[in-house]
Amino acid sequence: MKSRSLIVLLLLTAPALQAAPMQWGDIRDGSLYLQASVTDTLHLRWSPAWQSDANQEQLYLVGPDGQLRQQVDIPADQAYGQDSILLPAASGDYRLQVPGYSFRNFRIGHDSATQAQFEPTKVHFSADVPDGTELYFRVAAGERAVLAGKYHGGVSVLQAVRLSDGAKVRLKLETHDQYPQFDQAELPVAERDEVWRLSMGGSGKVGFWLDGTANLFAQDLRQLHPLQWTPGHVELNLHPQLAGPSPHLGVALPYAQPPQSTFELLRALGPRAANFYSFVDVIKAEPEREIAFRRLYRETFGVDRDITLLAGTGRRPVLEASPQTLAGLDAWLDDSTRLGKQGLHYLAFADEPNLNYPSYAAFAAYFSQMLERTKAHPEARAAGVRIAMPVSSRLLDGPFRVGAGQRRGIDWARKLLAEHGPDIDALAWHEWMVRDLLATRRYRASVRAAADLVGLDDQGRPRKALLLSQTNISSGPDLSPYQQDTHYAGLWWASVVFNASQDGLLDMLNWFQAADEPEYPKGMLAQHGARHFRLKPVALAQQFLQQHWLPQVQVLDNPAFEVDALALRDGPRHSLLGVAKTARRQTIEVSMPTHHCPPEPQLTLLSADGQARPASVQCDSDRLVFQLPGETLFALTWKTL
Repeated sequence: MKSRSLIVLLLLTAPALQAAPMQWGDIRDGSLYLQASVTDTLHLRWSPAWQSDANQEQLYLVGPDGQLRQQVDIPADQAYGQDSILLPAASGDYRLQVPGYSFRNFRIGHDSATQAQFEPTKVHFSADVPDGTELYFRVAAGERAVLAGKYHGGVSVLQAVRLSDGAKVRLKLETHDQYPQFDQAELPVAERDEVWRLSMGGSGKVGFWLDGTANLFAQDLRQLHPLQWTPGHVELNLHPQLAGPSPHLGVALPYAQPPQSTFELLRALGPRAANFYSFVDVIKAEPEREIAFRRLYRETFGVDRDITLLAGTGRRPVLEASPQTLAGLDAWLDDSTRLGKQGLHYLAFADEPNLNYPSYAAFAAYFSQMLERTKAHPEARAAGVRIAMPVSSRLLDGPFRVGAGQRRGIDWARKLLAEHGPDIDALAWHEWMVRDLLATRRYRASVRAAADLVGLDDQGRPRKALLLSQTNISSGPDLSPYQQDTHYAGLWWASVVFNASQDGLLDMLNWFQAADEPEYPKGMLAQHGARHFRLKPVALAQQFLQQHWLPQVQVLDNPAFEVDALALRDGPRHSLLGVAKTARRQTIEVSMPTHHCPPEPQLTLLSADGQARPASVQCDSDRLVFQLPGETLFALTWKTL
């Protein structure tokens, strides 16, 4: 960003150099689109914002063709740093992605001859700006544009001035009770294209964006232009080898019998795994409560893998091995034996201990006592009870709290394995705040790191089950309705599923949670009244995936950055699932290992309207070829003879 004092670009002192540098900063979450008519160099600098020593980060430069040109990897121990990226002259827009949530301030410099537009994220803060920051945006003729913003403790006023006549719209950013709430103001509709100047009152964190028009802002009004989404081309190469089993997909289910009105919706989701809580202060007083809903989910909905997290009422996370806690543990183990050896029941003694417990030592002492009590139960293991740990908040990076550098989930898991390895059956964790669709590849990295930690057996399988037992775009109540309540969540969930499943290493993957709660509207089901629910867009994506889900992952080469895909197989049945994560239209070619096209392949697309529709697929020599619209899921299915 630039302040009022920096509106006039700084001229270089060397007279032979005609262009001046342009600076953007401090960016925390968003896309910088760049058109380079001549070769340029991007200069990146970063500095710590919050808990950077606990968090590695990645930035991505995407070419005008949608291919990844460069990935900037920043290790956790690099609080300050810099890098340079060559930007060859090209038609169309490059995209430099700063994925949120970011833990560093990023400053980006380029030649002023390179046209640049910034697309901020919505609701979340996207930058940390100085007082007097000004940007420009364009509203096309007839568009009903809305200026929106959210107060994040920094900028408190947004003012837009229409350059043609000086018309003003002033938006005061208020403090709201709930994070998803924000402020907005309609801009007057015009009969011609209009350019507006946006001024920010105050300094610090800012959330600002546009609805009803292109959400693009420039420092130089002459650089405003429609984005050019050059059509892309993706070549997928399918191999005959199997990578391993596909994970059980599921959801976090409520601590109660679900209303009868939700049964058909839950069947539509088709969960095969579940995350439960067991409230140790409730189960002894109400001994039938938990076994009733656990049996219902197993027998009525076919959930055969689950993980239970011990907690207190209201998901209170910190427990001690007190008589009450031990009694609750015994009651849960007794319930599990009464279920009749149906499926596997993973047990975690605490919820995100690296976030909630005062220290590793405190949790380790508690874990040891609870483990011994569980081992002493004579029938638990035969009933399918297995021990999972550490069920951390995030795995490779630290939790969202002070001192996160000493609380990485993978470090706590390593210590527990060293102390109790033979008695531990699964490595489980929760993943949050990878909010950017282009950053979901980090899920594959975390699964691989978990497999490396537990090691592989002679068959190449992890020695401990790997459970990504809770995940969502955001943690806690810090939610954006533009993400949770739209097709974006469906795209994101599909992308996460494909990346986490790609190597056939993961056993369980659960979306958190099944239904919206008043303070946590992050479910797959939206609630309207006490007993009225509906499928949200992410639920439609989950339904689409489950309809085409098969038990084995087949090896697939996919060089694309903007399209994720996953190949599945069950004997002669094949499913190739994928998702286009941007607005770019793609031509998809699938190379078959048999060197000829299968008979009667079927292609189904799921787009933003939530309707699954058949589409055409062609055979070109030994390849299947089809057109994939932007921001669309696909399922290509066939049978081999």
